[in-house]
Amino acid sequence: MPNRKVIIPEGMENIYDTYHYAPAIQVGDTLYLSGQVGRDENLNVVEGVEAQYIQAFENVQKVLNAAGATFSDVVELETWFTDSMADLKTFLKVKDRYFTDQYPTWTGFAVKGFSMPGILVEIKCKAILGLDPA
Repeated sequence: MPNRKVIIPEGMENIYDTYHYAPAIQVGDTLYLSGQVGRDENLNVVEGVEAQYIQAFENVQKVLNAAGATFSDVVELETWFTDSMADLKTFLKVKDRYFTDQYPTWTGFAVKGFSMPGILVEIKCKAILGLDPA
């Protein structure tokens, strides 16, 4: 039976300690990432659409790296956008900086809002560790 391993990258301890959720949980070879948003280590929301998208992907990368994974290991991507997907072109430009060869499945949603004012996007994904890139 696989073990459950909590993944908490350096700088994200406050999320686990204060809000009582894990940035990721690894069960066997599967890594489940909590939704990552465009805020810094001090939980300050990053200003600017593109800058916030970049920060959200940097947070995803930080969690993946803490588990020994990369964006090539991501098999499923879900994104939620505040109110509309008006900045989808900008989001796609940023996403393509991180997903360069192994593309995941992807579902995007427009939502009314998030738990923190000013958040524009939340990115959640699932990765399989040790995938053969073929």
